[in-house]
Amino acid sequence: MTRARVAREAEWRQIRTAALKGPLQSLSDRELDLNTQPITVYPRAAQRRVRAWVRFGPEAVRVDARIVRSTPLAAGIEFSAEETTFRCWVWGNAVTIDDVGDEA
Repeated sequence: MTRARVAREAEWRQIRTAALKGPLQSLSDRELDLNTQPITVYPRAAQRRVRAWVRFGPEAVRVDARIVRSTPLAAGIEFSAEETTFRCWVWGNAVTIDDVGDEA
């Protein structure tokens, strides 16, 4: 088993454990202020790999994700654990760009 696969499976376990603590949290419409803030939707080829902090109920976990949309202050991200894909909005400062292995 490769080191990358071991790390990925460990992250999946973290996500599954955190998901037992509560639902995935996402920024509210009020926080996103989409009526006045511009939104950018990225085509698949332009989606960047990131590390992002997300919260399931009270449990915070850092995940490998992709930015699929953004506003000036927030990032819409997508990440997976095995066969389940999760999507949520997080504040921009909860995200760091992962330039290593940034292929689509």
